Amino acid sequence: MAKNSLRRSADKARSGAEGSDTAKTGKEEPEENVFIEGIKSLAIAAVLFVLIRTFLLQTFVITSGSMEDTLLVGDFLLANRAALGSRIPGTRIRIPGYSSVRRGDVIVFDPSHVEDLKLVKRLIGMPGDTVEMRAGKLLLNGVPQDEPHVKHLDPEGDLPHPWMVWQAQYLTGAVDGATYRPTRDTWGPLAIPDDRYFMLGDNRDTSLDSRYWGLLEGWRLEGRTSFIYFSYNKGSLRPFPWIREVRGSRIFSRIR
Repeated sequence: MAKNSLRRSADKARSGAEGSDTAKTGKEEPEENVFIEGIKSLAIAAVLFVLIRTFLLQTFVITSGSMEDTLLVGDFLLANRAALGSRIPGTRIRIPGYSSVRRGDVIVFDPSHVEDLKLVKRLIGMPGDTVEMRAGKLLLNGVPQDEPHVKHLDPEGDLPHPWMVWQAQYLTGAVDGATYRPTRDTWGPLAIPDDRYFMLGDNRDTSLDSRYWGLLEGWRLEGRTSFIYFSYNKGSLRPFPWIREVRGSRIFSRIR
């Protein structure tokens, strides 16, 4: 009897120790699982962010007045990359988009004259078009254009510019390249070849655009701007302008 009692006591002690170990293990495993799951969630979020940023949406901040008054310095934009198709990073290969570029689109693009720079301008000329300007008036395929969005306040600053000599190779037959002297407000007509685009800023007096640095290759188009998601008066001298100088009327406004 005594031996049986001792054996039962030993078995209970052993079972208690094993149960204690199991309980300890049960407490530790959930903590470890939570940590691992947290790491996985962060990794998935990072991958999704990169994919969205690369192929679907792009943010952009306006830092110059070349698109005034359509876009102002301090406007934060969202551009739709999926609409035009996204470029695979480091290549000129594009994933097809669900729509095509249109004249009048305000587009984010990668200019050819400066590396690692993104610009926003309005698409004016498409492949096959003829574009020209006479005394600040834009003509598209020989037809004067009504451009209510354009800002043109300095008609006296129209002077020849050495950067614009590139235009001579795209002149139509009606113009003699030997005597061609393009200026900011008078140039062309230029015939746009395949897979090339002509971009202009809405503030025609201050915009450094296709008039100066040339035609844009199709693979450089990054995305069509959609709307302004935040805006403040970046040039304000007041402290904390991103709080005190918010342009509430521009937030979530569409870009046209």
